[in-house]
Amino acid sequence: MRVLAVNDISCVGKCSLTVALPVLSACGVTCDILPTALLSTHTGGFTGYTFLSLDEEMKKIADHWQTLGLQYDLIYSGYLGSRAQIAFVKDIRRRFLKKDGIFVVDPVLGDNFTFYKGFDDAFAAEMLSLCAEADYILPNETESYLLTGTRDFSAALAKLGEICPHPVITGAKSENGYYIYYRDGDDKRLAIPCVEGSFHGAGDVFASAFCGCLMRGLPPERALDITAQFCYRAILRTQKEVQDRKYGLNYEREIYPFLGALEAEATR
Repeated sequence: MRVLAVNDISCVGKCSLTVALPVLSACGVTCDILPTALLSTHTGGFTGYTFLSLDEEMKKIADHWQTLGLQYDLIYSGYLGSRAQIAFVKDIRRRFLKKDGIFVVDPVLGDNFTFYKGFDDAFAAEMLSLCAEADYILPNETESYLLTGTRDFSAALAKLGEICPHPVITGAKSENGYYIYYRDGDDKRLAIPCVEGSFHGAGDVFASAFCGCLMRGLPPERALDITAQFCYRAILRTQKEVQDRKYGLNYEREIYPFLGALEAEATR
């Protein structure tokens, strides 16, 4: 199995490709990377960070890959810094995804029901067009709102389901707890344990582990359940062991039980 992760590289602060590469590799698949940008740190909580867009280099990398005949079982896209990069990822999908491959989009747009710096409604509309080409999309509760205009998660799921066969809204807070809303034939929701507060990189850990579960052949419901438990344990460990949360989740020590759950699924 060969996976391509398209995301930025933040040199400090565990997120994006520095999370995707180890988590997916631990799942037993080959993970190649296509960096969209190079940052000294991620942008959540750090100041004075450097940022280098890799638009031109991405094109050169893809052209070289074309000569190698590379094809991928799954392509997963995360942070994209411009509309041009969104258009380029559509091209990457057409050129490098196997005929029966899986395309997963984490539509990175914002948090706390606001856009990240540099994003707006026009960018969200372009991201929605990328979601329309995906097999799975993984918006958080903010991104589901920015894509659909509603904070009603059931309604948002229905709207997203009109453009993508398997929308998944992660970490959706309701009056009686936290849920993952998802479509797998029917619209469903999965109750998840949650810890109050902000934990940088949690979405990237979730998306990477979920893609790993799919590559191991798990059905969506089991993949979401095992992934959610992995993230929950990592968040609990981070809460206890990490004083400055902007440096990311302490997920590494929780990879072993996560992989054990994957192995257990293989013997069922």
